[in-house]
Amino acid sequence: MNKKILFLILLTVILLLPFAYAEADNARLCGMVAKVRDISLLVGGSMTVVGWVVAGILYLTSAGGERMKTAKTALIAAVIGTVLVALSWSAGAIIIDTIGEGEVSGCE
Repeated sequence: MNKKILFLILLTVILLLPFAYAEADNARLCGMVAKVRDISLLVGGSMTVVGWVVAGILYLTSAGGERMKTAKTALIAAVIGTVLVALSWSAGAIIIDTIGEGEVSGCE
């Protein structure tokens, strides 16, 4: 099986899990958004930590030249990943606050 297809299937399953358990949360939109936010923070945060570790190891073991360029690229990717994870968590919090101001939402 193609690795890209396998990755997309796995990503879809991970992101759709909160919607499958939404019935247990009385199908509240706030609960679904909060679960998606929490799962994205868990998965994205884990990937970011791995990215920082890999970038650090590459940077420490590089002796200059082409390996140094690869290490700098990995470091920039880790910084961008960290910013994206922080922005996704913030977006989830903003969505929950916005939905929570409705009368019928059932948000706490």
